[in-house]
Amino acid sequence: MSTTSPGSQQGLKIGLVSISDRASSGVYQDQGIPALQDWFSAALSSSWQVETRLIADERALIEQTLIELVDQHHCHLVLTTGGTGPARRDVTPEATLAVATKEMPGFGEQMRQISLQFVPTAILSRQVAVIRETADHAALILNLPGQPKAIKETLEGLKDTDGKQKVSGIFAAVPYCIDLIGGPYIETNEAVCKAFRPKSAIKPA
Repeated sequence: MSTTSPGSQQGLKIGLVSISDRASSGVYQDQGIPALQDWFSAALSSSWQVETRLIADERALIEQTLIELVDQHHCHLVLTTGGTGPARRDVTPEATLAVATKEMPGFGEQMRQISLQFVPTAILSRQVAVIRETADHAALILNLPGQPKAIKETLEGLKDTDGKQKVSGIFAAVPYCIDLIGGPYIETNEAVCKAFRPKSAIKPA
C-alpha cells in the first residue's frame, strides 16, 4: 500500500515491511507498520511518502519484497520489523544480507546497545543494516524490532528526565547516510530526533 504525507509531492520514499506469519494471515493485527508511520509523522519535517507491506516469515518472499521496494518503487529507506531472533522462522537478517551490496554493521551494534539498557536478551537480536545499489539508485535497509516501544527507542535513542540525549538513536545518522548514497535531503523535528551531519553537509536554512 502507498500513502503520502500531507502536502508532500516528492522527497523521501520509505518502504515499511512487517514480517510476521500470524499478522500476515490475520491472526492478530500488525503493530509495527502503524508504529513506524506514527513515528515518522512526528519525526520528519521534510516531505515523505510510504509503501507498506505485510508479509510472512518466508526468506524468498522477504528478499523479493525488499528488491521490489528498492528496484521498482525506488524507496530510499526501507525498514523491516520482525523476524530477527534466533528461532527457526526468523530469517529477516539472512534475506536482508542476500539483497545487499554493502553491509552497515554500526546500525545493528547501536540497536543492540539501546535494547541492552532494558533487557539482557537484546544480545539475541540479529538486526542488520545494508545498502542495496542498482545502476541508478541506492537505498538503506534497516531491520528493526517488532514492538512499538522498542521501535521508538531504537530510532530515537534514550533521553534523561531533562530531555538530554543519553544514548543516540539510529535515526540520527540516517539522513546523512541517505545524502551519501544520493537520496533526498531529510529534515527532522529536533524535539523528536536531531539529525547529525558534518557542518559541510548542512544546507542553509
